[in-house]
Amino acid sequence: MSTATPAAPPVAEPPDAELPGAERPVTAHPAAADPEQPERRVRLGGFAPADLWSPCAAAAGALALDWLLYERLLPFSGALGFLLCWYALFLGLFTVVGVLQWDGQTVRERVVAVVAWSAGLLVVGLIVDQIGYVLVRGLDAARHANFFTQTMEHTAALSPITSGGALNAVVGSLEQLGLATLFAVPLGIAAAVFMSEVGGRLARPVRTLVEAMTALPSIVAGLFVLGVVILTLGAEKSGFAASLALTVMMMPIVTRAAEVVIRLVPGTLREASYALGASQWRTVWHVVLPTARPGLTTAVVLGMARGVGETSPVLLTSGFTAGMNLDPLHGNQVSLPLYIWNYVKQPYPDMVARAFAAALTLMAVVLVLFVLARVLGGRPPGRQTLLRRRRQARADRAARRAADLPADPPTGPRPGASRPGTKAA
Repeated sequence: MSTATPAAPPVAEPPDAELPGAERPVTAHPAAADPEQPERRVRLGGFAPADLWSPCAAAAGALALDWLLYERLLPFSGALGFLLCWYALFLGLFTVVGVLQWDGQTVRERVVAVVAWSAGLLVVGLIVDQIGYVLVRGLDAARHANFFTQTMEHTAALSPITSGGALNAVVGSLEQLGLATLFAVPLGIAAAVFMSEVGGRLARPVRTLVEAMTALPSIVAGLFVLGVVILTLGAEKSGFAASLALTVMMMPIVTRAAEVVIRLVPGTLREASYALGASQWRTVWHVVLPTARPGLTTAVVLGMARGVGETSPVLLTSGFTAGMNLDPLHGNQVSLPLYIWNYVKQPYPDMVARAFAAALTLMAVVLVLFVLARVLGGRPPGRQTLLRRRRQARADRAARRAADLPADPPTGPRPGASRPGTKAA
């Protein structure tokens, strides 16, 4: 008697396998299946080496066409017009070259990228040109050590370049800037705290006044201090009066920047402080200001960089002197901007060289201030400085060493000590 073997059940096909247009399952990347195969990185943005030929060819063609128009066909002249016409022809030729090889969206993207790159290069070129011009004109005086160690008290108009310097101007600028910072920083930060934390009906008028003072011409600040402090109150022209004028210029900068930084502090930190029972001034003093400390430091340094280069307020309030004056409260006191303004207009080449050397020194001071602002303000809130981290690491090591020691000292007798009831040998 024979038995029939049961037939194997048919294999069910996926429901979407026979439908037209059905999506197929996504297969893994070969690199994912084979871990030994290196992954290929995809570069986003930028130009490929082959894409650089198009702008270079367009620039060369625009230059040749521009020269032909300016020198042969049209009655144009002038270097500025030549450069502007070259740039306009370059953009036009680059657009035509792009249409011949790319689609419309890529052409628009490449043209905008070229405009952005050229604008950045133009800004960098202008900065390099200014710094190079001042460096070339002032290097003749700045390369001598006497420029930074002497004053102009015993130097005449026809004295050699090896005589005289700007030591009195450097000292005067530092003293006036220090006093202005001492006055402007507490007022600016207090105004920022009032507008961002306290508020009320007066917050809007104070903010409007601060915004108006940001665009205040510097000569107006000098006239204000001249009319109120010097002419009305009878004070003499001095470094203190100049620092008051610089305070008027620095305080709006510090206030605006500090307000923006304080508003960036998360509100959850304030709520947590209030939940623990802290008052508003304790929350501001112990939570808000420490969190915003890097940004506040940046605001202060930016205000200092604005005040150190002001000329008009110092011209009306500090007076001019060729000698050294270490007392900012009495007597005329010169600063670097006033030193530059006084000597650059004289018809003597050595005097003009000294003025450009002082301008180079002033640019170095401003550069140091901005680099300091970048270093101090680049750290996000909550990140400790290198010195603080080292101190914290030493404290952690000391705590671990203390934790390894026994909690209570041994109660037995010390080695070599006599036991009670026995006589020492």
